[in-house]
Amino acid sequence: MKRFLFVFLIFPCIFLFKTVLASHNTKVEKPQYGGALVIGTTADASVFVPMLATDAMSHDVASHILRGVIKFSPDLKIVGDLAESFEISKDERTITFHLKKGVKWEDGKEVTAWDIKFGFDLITDPKTPTAYSGDFKEVKSFEVLDNYTFRVTYKEPFALALMSWGNIVVLPAHILKGKGIDYLRNVYGKKPVGNGPFRLEKWKRQQEIVLKFNPLYSEGRPYLNYLIYKIIPDPTTLFMELRSGGVDWIPLTPLQYRKLMQDPKLKKEFKVYRYPSFSYTYIGYNLRHPFFKDKLVRKALCYAINRKEVVEGALLGQGIPAYGPYKPGTWFYNPAIEKSCPYSPEKALELLKKAGFKRGKHGILEKDGKPFEFTLLTNQGNFVRLLAAQIIQRQLSKIGIKMKIRVLEWTTLIHQFIDKRRFEAVLLGWATLPDPDLYDIFHSSKIKPPGLNFVGYSNPELDKLLVKGRHTLNQEKRKKIYYRIQEILADDQPYTFLYIPMTLEAIHKRFRGVKAAPIGVGYNIEKWWVPKSEQRYFVP
Repeated sequence: MKRFLFVFLIFPCIFLFKTVLASHNTKVEKPQYGGALVIGTTADASVFVPMLATDAMSHDVASHILRGVIKFSPDLKIVGDLAESFEISKDERTITFHLKKGVKWEDGKEVTAWDIKFGFDLITDPKTPTAYSGDFKEVKSFEVLDNYTFRVTYKEPFALALMSWGNIVVLPAHILKGKGIDYLRNVYGKKPVGNGPFRLEKWKRQQEIVLKFNPLYSEGRPYLNYLIYKIIPDPTTLFMELRSGGVDWIPLTPLQYRKLMQDPKLKKEFKVYRYPSFSYTYIGYNLRHPFFKDKLVRKALCYAINRKEVVEGALLGQGIPAYGPYKPGTWFYNPAIEKSCPYSPEKALELLKKAGFKRGKHGILEKDGKPFEFTLLTNQGNFVRLLAAQIIQRQLSKIGIKMKIRVLEWTTLIHQFIDKRRFEAVLLGWATLPDPDLYDIFHSSKIKPPGLNFVGYSNPELDKLLVKGRHTLNQEKRKKIYYRIQEILADDQPYTFLYIPMTLEAIHKRFRGVKAAPIGVGYNIEKWWVPKSEQRYFVP
């Protein structure tokens, strides 16, 4: 599943509220084959096996290589992908999937229900280091009825049952059976055999990822010959590449968005999309830390941070303040949490005093002779997060807290610090699907690696509600559950929720077939094409 990933790039399931710049071509044109789309990104992937990956880049690339049993339609409805159809029983405990016939793996072998069964058995194996097993452990039985039909029965009605069958458990059993996790991660995970519109052609770490069209793709070959991810960690350099024609599609920082919209030449060449992302940026505290394990301290930090200043200063207004994990306007958003901790340095100091802190040398707060200072980690290549960190650093210094900032390369941050729980605080983000489930992030069963509750948060009432929310199908009842969940998070503050950023994307106008939809702009990339006269020569 891709419900919770470190926010970065291209495959968000998000609501598209506004597109900027009208369509550049009103004439009816016949799609042509050939050409390459060069996608600029600041982060590399880690592994092309969705059940093992926790970063958005890996999931994004894998989504072009491996298809799911189901997928989201452009308007965010669940539809079949490998599945031609599916039926849900009256008691809502059983789903029967009927797979399309004739779908091939890259090596020519047919995709069957046994491949899904293999992936299911693997993800539910306790020895598999995955953060996504929870959804599949809700399954009571998995039956292969024939090569193209399988049935899953759940222990009880499960709200996330249908949407969980994406590409997480779709793997070639004939290649991987008996090979083990090390092979899956280090061999197949670096050179996967897929069934999607593209296949992996080349991967130069920290340089580029090249995907070539898959001639065996059952839905018809993509028009583009190549998708090329160009990895450029510095956003400024990445924007320069856009200006010079080195890349065709990049996410823009707020400053770059402003520059592009004020540059007639760039505005003429690129189509720009602007919409609120289904994501949020936050500061996560390691609750094993002697200071951060105290709820009073975390609440104080919430009061001490001026979110509106962060949005205006770091995002140039291209975002909205966040007070919880959900975007305003969704059916599960609780507006009451906006009053949970308004900006108040005075209230912050009052709570810190209750927690045992007092002024020490040079105006720094101290407790038991230890100064209140900590290091905030964030990822390289995200200038907005760095600016946000610097603004927060200044805000906290005003009340006597010394915060250091350390910027790390993405894979190093994840594997050497997050996965090993070697941090005091982190400034990161999560992207989510349009469902309120937060089980994988905040349930106490997910504290142990590779679980995504890396801050170590545990609240018995929240645990019960998270489970209840997953097994409640009535929307009004779910709404009450998630309203209460937001209240608990606002009170406990395992995270300081900062902002919901606008997604700002620039795509060169020579690409045809790009269609904006609630799901985003990259969902139909196999239908994008470039006229022969505008195709750029490329040799991988």
